[in-house]
Amino acid sequence: MTRALLDELTDWLRIPSISTGGGAPADLEAAASWAADHVRRAGGEVQLVRDGDRPPLVVGELRAARPDAPTVLIYGHYDVQGAEPLALWDSPPFEPAVRDGRVYARGAADDKGNFLPLLLAACELAAAGELPVDVRVLVEGEEETGSAACMRWLDADTRGADAAIVFDSAMADERTPAITIGLRGIVQLDVSVRVGARDLHSGIYGGAVHNALHVLHAMLGAVLPGPDGVLREELRAGVQPPAPAELESWARLPPGPRVLADAGALELCPGAGADYYLRTGAQPSLDVNTIAGGAARTVVPAAATATLSMRLAPRQRADEMRAALERLLRAAAPAGVEVQFDAHAGDPALFEVDEPAIALAAAALERACGVAPAFVRIGGSIPIVAQFAAKGIPTIVSGFVLPDDAFHAPNESFSLRSLELAARAGRELLVELAKLPPAGSGQGAQGSLE
Repeated sequence: MTRALLDELTDWLRIPSISTGGGAPADLEAAASWAADHVRRAGGEVQLVRDGDRPPLVVGELRAARPDAPTVLIYGHYDVQGAEPLALWDSPPFEPAVRDGRVYARGAADDKGNFLPLLLAACELAAAGELPVDVRVLVEGEEETGSAACMRWLDADTRGADAAIVFDSAMADERTPAITIGLRGIVQLDVSVRVGARDLHSGIYGGAVHNALHVLHAMLGAVLPGPDGVLREELRAGVQPPAPAELESWARLPPGPRVLADAGALELCPGAGADYYLRTGAQPSLDVNTIAGGAARTVVPAAATATLSMRLAPRQRADEMRAALERLLRAAAPAGVEVQFDAHAGDPALFEVDEPAIALAAAALERACGVAPAFVRIGGSIPIVAQFAAKGIPTIVSGFVLPDDAFHAPNESFSLRSLELAARAGRELLVELAKLPPAGSGQGAQGSLE
């Protein structure tokens, strides 16, 4: 790893570009300008695209050294989580420190350290006149708070790309890179029930009137998974089995029982640990996140609320599963009970392992890391990736975060070896994806940046 790359990263990490509360708009602006300046110095075109008072998008263009090259969109984010509690940091979160082969700072892993090597690889190739693909650059400043501006920009974009690269993920283990081909979607549902005008005395009214907490618990029972963790059929619509190549790849990952043990978690039922990757990557799940209502005294509660989240398997549809959840919950409510819902939903994403861009990416990562990548699915949701999938853009979701990196926590760090691997992988990916035939709106890419 060159010292120049580490110096560039520490320079970016010093900007406290917090988007989750407590950050300064000027710092988010500075972090965006920092990334834009690198595109500009490499000979590219770049703009800060604004959406009201939201942090600006960095939208740029680096041209290939040859005509009619395929177009690759690279995506990352410059915003970071807050750093509290500061007392738990061994060094100040925005004064990057290198210790024991790692750089410590907020954003070191998520996502500045992960994404920067990819950005710099594109800039260096462009500046040298050697860039083999047209590169569209998209860097946002509110990934940690929902990506609203970026999603609107992407929805309006008519140009697209022949492939996208997202360095905002993790390695399979310290040696093995990963390509995330599947991400679960989500339906998060706030449920409110009201059974009366006010709380009532349980001695006078108990046994004669509805209790809001009882009603809500019965409603939730209608959608909860069985003892084996499997959801009812109405909530499994659209589930498809993983491809054989994925199953073979999962066999190279850390065993599921070890993953659960490392997290200090108790296996749901016999065999759940052995099926960990299937359950968290290819199956839907539902969890109650909170229930509230009543008081610690002798009352019959008139109102109660709950939040539940359903993770959707790839190929399920968020709008369909939201409707199914609401229908099942409402059907379990007694007549006359007032029920209200407030939902947030996002579709899942799935890319086939034999998709040409994915196959080329696998070859590039193997050259960069010396180990063939694992094809993985992750239980979390990245809305921007689902949006790429919806627009027909094959997306290589990868990255070099490791379990010890403590992203979103005090003492976040990024391994210097991961930084080096990311730099090699970024370059190899851009070179290998030049083999894609330019197609669709990405061909010859002459559209507007906006």
